[in-house]
Amino acid sequence: MIEMTLAEIAEATDGQLIPGADGSSATSIIAGNPQTDSREIEPGQIFFARIGEETDGHRFAAAAIDRGAAALVVEREVDGRVAQIVVDDSTLALGRLATEVVRRVRAAGQMTIVGITGSNGKTTTKNLIAAMAERIGPTVASEKSFNNEVGGPVTMLRVRRETRTLVAEMGASAEGEISRLTAMAPPHIGVVLSVGLAHAGEFGGIETTFRTKSEMVRDLPSSAVAVLNRDDPRVALMADRTRARVRFFGQHPEASVRADDVEGSADGTTFTLTIDGHSAPVRFRVLGEHHVANALAAAAVGAELGLTLSDIVASLESAQLAAPGRMQVLGGRDHITIINDAYNASPDSMSAALKTLAQISRPGARSIAVLGAMSELGEFSGDEHDRIGLQVVRLGISELVVVGPEARRLHISAINEGSWDGESVFFETQDDAFAYLRESLQPGDTVLVKSSNAAGLQSLGDRLGEAFA
Repeated sequence: MIEMTLAEIAEATDGQLIPGADGSSATSIIAGNPQTDSREIEPGQIFFARIGEETDGHRFAAAAIDRGAAALVVEREVDGRVAQIVVDDSTLALGRLATEVVRRVRAAGQMTIVGITGSNGKTTTKNLIAAMAERIGPTVASEKSFNNEVGGPVTMLRVRRETRTLVAEMGASAEGEISRLTAMAPPHIGVVLSVGLAHAGEFGGIETTFRTKSEMVRDLPSSAVAVLNRDDPRVALMADRTRARVRFFGQHPEASVRADDVEGSADGTTFTLTIDGHSAPVRFRVLGEHHVANALAAAAVGAELGLTLSDIVASLESAQLAAPGRMQVLGGRDHITIINDAYNASPDSMSAALKTLAQISRPGARSIAVLGAMSELGEFSGDEHDRIGLQVVRLGISELVVVGPEARRLHISAINEGSWDGESVFFETQDDAFAYLRESLQPGDTVLVKSSNAAGLQSLGDRLGEAFA
């Protein structure tokens, strides 16, 4: 975070400053990054004590001070020797401080803000864009999948005076949330990747998802750029909802950043990248053809940031992993390949991963899908699990291993489609599934592990990767 006095922080958060017994006062300078988790506090940082659904951050104020917190932002005064800023709502105060910090750095005129939203691919695209932006200068990007009312501001508050690019994921579970994030850090470049059924249960349907994802481009000024996926019909419609200049990416002929001659394999995907009429071959080592769209979005942003075509290609070719738990290739013993893609799942990403599994499996060898539940689908959950179960069978995948009671419908659907001779098996627990797979996998097998994060199958993928390393 940039240096600010406690008085300035109190003003930015609409809070009341209470000086600390350690001598801290209105003129004391704070430069440490804010944290909302007392376990991650480092000396000189600010601890925001939030009241959540499961716990009250004020209970951990003493622990934060012991770890070196220089100040606290609280909703009620607590015992402690450091300065406290008492606010009406710690989460809102975090956003207010982020808004002020970004405003100050942006006013200096050298920081470009890139906002990314979409139902799938945000984290992968963010990582690719951040790698390109680093070629220009110091870059701040969202850690993990920090993209909500807490993670977004925490990312924004990491900017400093020398930051050249801020790359921020902007997610939402309800209408209005993306607008709040873009108000904190108004993007110069706004990227929309897709509109799908991820979080459909929270949004209430695809049309609400469309309106929510449109908030970013709707709020862009005419001086900004909207980078839109021409291959997604709903995203393409957003061109009519923005004042910003539009740049399309995709495999559609109208896309100014385009991929042609796309060929996927177990080693990644090759394609010809065209940007504004200039072309170059790309060997993209991130597994799965569906990640080409993310690469194109990143390439479009790279072009807007001023990178040359050769720099963009070099950056894409240096990427090997979308993100941990996302199409992560593990294993190797006896030519057994484990693909751990269980960080998260939606119907669209589940479908894309299954197509990749069917495509890259070795001729004459088996393909095995280890699947858990897709969460946050609400009333669409049953139908979407049915659809995926049918797809497994129709793609000719050798075996389906379903894990967890919430995913049992996948197993039933596969059986109903014709997998009644042991091609689909069901296990209540990860341990049972692991024991079965450890004994049953054969040389040459390709195994996909895929589920929503809530199902917890990422650890199962890691265990299988270690067992067959």
